[in-house]
Amino acid sequence: MLSLDALGPGGPYRSRRQETIGDFAGNRVATLSLAPSLYVTRAMKALRRVPAPPFDARIEAFARAGRAFATETIAGLTPREYQHTVSTVTGIPITVVRKSTDEIAQAAERIHHSVENARPAGAVDSWRDPRARDGAAVWTRRGEVFAVHAAGNHPSVHQGWFDALALGYRVAVRPSRREPFTPHRLITALREAGFGDEGVVLLPTDHEVAGDLLRHADLGMVYGGADVVGKYAGDRRVLPQGPGRSKVLITAETDWEPVVDTIVESISSGGGVGCVNATGVLVEGDPSPVAAAIAERLAELPSLPATDERAVLPVQPTGLARRWDGYLRQRAAGSKAWLGGDGIVDDLGDGSAVLRPAVHQLDSPFAEQLGMELGFPCAWVAPWDREAGVRPLRDTLVLTAVTTDGNLVDELVAEPTIANVYIGDHPTPWMAHGLPHDGYLAEFLMRTKTIRR
Repeated sequence: MLSLDALGPGGPYRSRRQETIGDFAGNRVATLSLAPSLYVTRAMKALRRVPAPPFDARIEAFARAGRAFATETIAGLTPREYQHTVSTVTGIPITVVRKSTDEIAQAAERIHHSVENARPAGAVDSWRDPRARDGAAVWTRRGEVFAVHAAGNHPSVHQGWFDALALGYRVAVRPSRREPFTPHRLITALREAGFGDEGVVLLPTDHEVAGDLLRHADLGMVYGGADVVGKYAGDRRVLPQGPGRSKVLITAETDWEPVVDTIVESISSGGGVGCVNATGVLVEGDPSPVAAAIAERLAELPSLPATDERAVLPVQPTGLARRWDGYLRQRAAGSKAWLGGDGIVDDLGDGSAVLRPAVHQLDSPFAEQLGMELGFPCAWVAPWDREAGVRPLRDTLVLTAVTTDGNLVDELVAEPTIANVYIGDHPTPWMAHGLPHDGYLAEFLMRTKTIRR
């Protein structure tokens, strides 16, 4: 059984209080040390006492860590063993975990590109730059210590705090107790690559101690649902990362049939567990044919154990899967079920069950279900018209707009609550290194100052 220690400024720390992590069959897989409040407080204070490595050294360390994360044995686990463990414990398909491993490594190796893209074009990165002699904008940190309350729905979420470490922040990560394996492996690799024990730490805690990380940090980022977003909405020190509520919009002058595969990919790619997976499909005109076509394609996806090489759907303990099913049935009342109306639970007979896709049709683009995001492929298909405009499309992380209407695109791009707009036949999970996810994190971490030497 694995022992996942806290990774503090003094090295690995094994606490008296430990939590057991098991797989769906009830087998114990790992123990996770939960750091007490005093330890967290001391660790956060220690981060302030150590300066960040020079920028070039940070970039080189990231590249080394990325390669090691994907190819080397770290903390006793080979890449294959790490991937199998994550899939077994979380129910995320093994192919998704493997792809995420490569994505994390690539993000680490290309981190210089990411932070350079985020820097304002007119700013320099040091007061020593010759352009500062006559006055220049210098890009500088808003603080020194950055804390992260990480999510456990997908390994790739840990790319989200890379920019902070690359920009010179000392970073403290509180992992999800559902999936601490990825941050433990990643932070171990980063420390061994050159950031040291004082540059980045892993502080698993219970909910009562979790607030200590944010309290002792200059800035923080928190993942969670709508309740988390509401809790921190007024705190300028904390950047909440809530539900994606990503969507696809199809306008009447376009042909929807050629983009059915793209819609299905948007809904189900990566197991359908990500914030970039589409949960809303809005159609100008009759949405029924679109809903029927989506349901037909999604119904073909196989039900397999998460560790099967052909698996594409998430797996959960049977009891939890049945609770998801009951919740969906309750929230879907009044809608038309094209898929999943008879249940989404496919029992594998070993204490686990596959969460099957669901497709429901709504009567209005303002139906509350369009804001509902679940941990499996679940789509709500609704009618849309020009009178409704951008209102049903607000609060969207990624919007794929299948349209030729340039004026509508202008409105969508101008809408502050739509983070990303993909025009045409592009799936919502598409991302590229160096481009913003929900804006650049550096927009939150950095500021410009005028310097004249």
